[in-house]
Amino acid sequence: MEIIADIASLRARLKYETSVAFVPTMGNLHAGHVSLIRIAQQHARCTVVSIFVNRLQFAPHEDFDRYPRTRSNDCRLLEESSVDVVFMPDEQTLYPVSQEFQLLLPVMAETLEGVYRPGFFRGVATVVLKLLNIVQPHVAVFGEKDYQQLQIVRRMADQLNLPVQIIAGETIRAGDGLALSSRNHYLDAIQRQEAVELARHLRQIRDSIASGERDFPLLEQLAIEKLSQRGWMVDYIAVRQQDTLLPASADDSRLAILGAARLGQIRLIDNFLLMLQ
Repeated sequence: MEIIADIASLRARLKYETSVAFVPTMGNLHAGHVSLIRIAQQHARCTVVSIFVNRLQFAPHEDFDRYPRTRSNDCRLLEESSVDVVFMPDEQTLYPVSQEFQLLLPVMAETLEGVYRPGFFRGVATVVLKLLNIVQPHVAVFGEKDYQQLQIVRRMADQLNLPVQIIAGETIRAGDGLALSSRNHYLDAIQRQEAVELARHLRQIRDSIASGERDFPLLEQLAIEKLSQRGWMVDYIAVRQQDTLLPASADDSRLAILGAARLGQIRLIDNFLLMLQ
């Protein structure tokens, strides 16, 4: 495994690779990231993983400074996972000057996470586009846990004619159903036990719809009320069309059930996908 910190060296290393798969991360890696790496390795001969905590996607009040940076553990995990190249740039490498050019994003970026984290998707799209231009992979793998982000990246790659195939990796969960996340380490023991409730309520909505329920606003409101009664501060619970993330109707067959809520100062997101016949 090679660890590379500068763009010129990375491009030189990849120049003669005939198939490259890329997994962008912010580090603090866990089994969910390993699952994305395994998918990448099935699609290319050379696998590149980046580790970069992207300041542009953090609001001033968010956790950029305390976001977990676990370089030694991350590199050990990547070595064990047989990753070929780790791209680990610093801020000066990716942003040598103030990033004045940023994308104008679609309406999809203004809903759900876009409401509660304004500017987030602009920062994500900017760094993903830069990384794809630097690595120039044939395949890039993103997790379904950040479903809205995945859909925005897919649209960006399609509409900007990027020569890369975007592949989704399914959400990896702990034994009790909690979606794995780098921010889960913020949870104390009591919060960790409670954290699974978000996934449980989203799963209940999925199962109710699968059983024939079509009053989506009612299902959303009931879940919000139940979580609020347990002390959660709910940003949204939403049943949406998978491809557009517009509010779903009873006639839609490809659904995403998404939620974001806070336990104290800790914000968790999750989703379940449902295909109706």
